[in-house]
Amino acid sequence: MNNSFGNTVRLFGAGVRALLVLTLVCGVLYPLLITGIAQGLFHNKANGSEIKDGGKVVGSSLIGQTYNLPLKNGEETPAPDLKWFQPRPSNGLGTNSVNTQYSLILSGATNRSGDNADLIKWVTEAKAAVVKDNSTADFKVKPSDVPADAVTSSGSGLDPQISPEYAELQVHRVAALNKLDTQQVEKLVRDHTDGRILGFIGEPRVNVLQLNIALKALIAH
Repeated sequence: MNNSFGNTVRLFGAGVRALLVLTLVCGVLYPLLITGIAQGLFHNKANGSEIKDGGKVVGSSLIGQTYNLPLKNGEETPAPDLKWFQPRPSNGLGTNSVNTQYSLILSGATNRSGDNADLIKWVTEAKAAVVKDNSTADFKVKPSDVPADAVTSSGSGLDPQISPEYAELQVHRVAALNKLDTQQVEKLVRDHTDGRILGFIGEPRVNVLQLNIALKALIAH
């Protein structure tokens, strides 16, 4: 009886010691080590790939933002602020009060097939809006000029980048509304176009937030 009780106490003590050691190693030392390595070698990525403007964090290079006018009475969704470059459409799966840039709970694609009536309607309406919004007095957009990323969301619905073709399509509108020379805005797009990774992975792309920060500086200059 005493031996059984003694063995139980010893096993209990060994379990408690193992719990404390594993908690210290796995719950404290290991996370601190990995965090230290990440901060030392990949500081920007470890902190969310933050983008700053004027010393203030204004977003992440990994998550898209919308550029809209204030919501008016009677509107369900705000109208885009067309003086800024616009991102890809977003398709959040819900609403919350935390993320004010996109109305969502989870990110995700529309999950509609190519012949889905809703998707066809969304794309048709989006293409018409792109043609209308980006046509100016001296530059007319044709439906055939509209790239796919201008009317479809990405797999995450939060893509921070657009194609150079979509950015270039917006140049005349942005220049006209901000009273800038078209060539100046075209240069902004070229300067903020990233090529394929390692020269062959992915497609050329333009980060919309970084482009709009540069546009803001150009307007203020």
